[in-house]
Amino acid sequence: MRAVASPATPDQLFPQLFEAVQMQEIFEDQKHFVDMIPRREPARIEADYLVARTQSGFDLKAFVLQDFAEDPPIQVPPIRQDTDLRTHIKQLWPVLTRSFTEVPAYSSALALPEPTVVPGGRFREVYYWDSYFTMLGLAQSGRTDLARQMLDNFAYQIDTYGHIPNGTRSYYLSRSQPPFFAWMVSDEAVRSGQAVYRTYLPQLQAEYAYWMRGSRVLKPGDAAARVVRLADGSVLNRYWDDRDIPRQEAWAHDVRTAAQVRDARPGEVYRDLRAAAESGWDFSSRWLDDPQKLSSIHTTQIVPVDLNSLMYHLEATLADACKLQPQACTIDYAARAQSRKHAIERHLWNPKGYYADYDLRTGAPRMQVTAAAVFPLFAGIATPARAAQTAKIIEAQLLRPGGIATTAVRSGQQWDAPNGWAPLQWVAVAGLRRYRHDALAERIGRGFLGRVQAVFAAGHKLTEKYDVEATGNAGGGEYPNQDGFGWTNGVTLKLLDLYPPPATVH
Repeated sequence: MRAVASPATPDQLFPQLFEAVQMQEIFEDQKHFVDMIPRREPARIEADYLVARTQSGFDLKAFVLQDFAEDPPIQVPPIRQDTDLRTHIKQLWPVLTRSFTEVPAYSSALALPEPTVVPGGRFREVYYWDSYFTMLGLAQSGRTDLARQMLDNFAYQIDTYGHIPNGTRSYYLSRSQPPFFAWMVSDEAVRSGQAVYRTYLPQLQAEYAYWMRGSRVLKPGDAAARVVRLADGSVLNRYWDDRDIPRQEAWAHDVRTAAQVRDARPGEVYRDLRAAAESGWDFSSRWLDDPQKLSSIHTTQIVPVDLNSLMYHLEATLADACKLQPQACTIDYAARAQSRKHAIERHLWNPKGYYADYDLRTGAPRMQVTAAAVFPLFAGIATPARAAQTAKIIEAQLLRPGGIATTAVRSGQQWDAPNGWAPLQWVAVAGLRRYRHDALAERIGRGFLGRVQAVFAAGHKLTEKYDVEATGNAGGGEYPNQDGFGWTNGVTLKLLDLYPPPATVH
């Protein structure tokens, strides 16, 4: 391991200029400025700004455009209108492939040793959990070489920073995202052989250490960063962020949200907003006490069922890797996995018959049904009976014509109804098929494919998210729906091969 100090973030490089640009919202998208590239030393830019701002007629946006180069969104070039969906996706891989072997001085971008695929649109960098679903599509396209290079990039990030950040930007380093690295490794082992486990064992162990940091000294009822110990001694994980300031890429949004909360320190609100960003579900009524108020967010007080299912798989994968290299392992990961499985069955099961998040404040499962309920099926934790009960609830409350909705709540947040997201469709399909609920899996898979195909036919594009209830475009969130789009491309290819359209009869 060669962990290094985290590079400075934009708010540290030019603090007063940063604050002014973000709070005055001179760009429509708050991510725009933190992705711009300083043309000269940040300290000089900051000093010149402090002088220039006192002068009559000072134009902040003009000052920024003079001293910073823009990093434009990724535009999908025109592709023949008669191109079919599968061919379109395969033609997108080169468009979305970028190299970060060298990054400009003072840029927020992080370097990577190998080529990689990014999501598209405003997302010009690599995102952690997005990439797993993109890699599924690359392998389905025969691009196993690029999928392996992406895996190596994630191993490099663990070696360099001690964890995989939310995305490859300096301002994302204080948090991670749903831990799919072990799934990337186990998928590669299926393709290339069991020796892969030995290759990536050090990084798997480091990933686990990151998520379990502080667990050794926890007493029942205590929490430390991303790990909690419940009253009965069960150890589970939660989402967290190591910083408690507004998100760099949404600074003004977060300041406004925190200002609406009277009974909490702003830092607590900022941490909860950031923790939701680590979850990937930013934002959703799942994290809110009042579904209509983002300011009621309490992400760090919720033990998520999806995260703990992924942690179970990480522990199980480590146990498999340790069988090949037992001298390198001092932790009984198989026992950890079994303990977590029991804790999930005990604490993350709603008595009404479905897997659910656990609320640390009430000491009970939360009542909301969300698409995260399928993760114990995806990870193979569920008993057949509980899998069947969860499938019934998902079908009754979340199934829509275009797949499954993220939740049944309409809050205006992008991770709520009526939106559906490609990764959750795949997790649902794979999890349900694992427990032989093939008919429901097929309804979800074909429904989502139908929605993707309809949007593609209308606008010749694949988007970040979809309205699974109607034919309109998905909305909500802090930015418009993006075109590209990495994980949609990957899941669509998987589903096309699993559920091919009926053969045309001539």
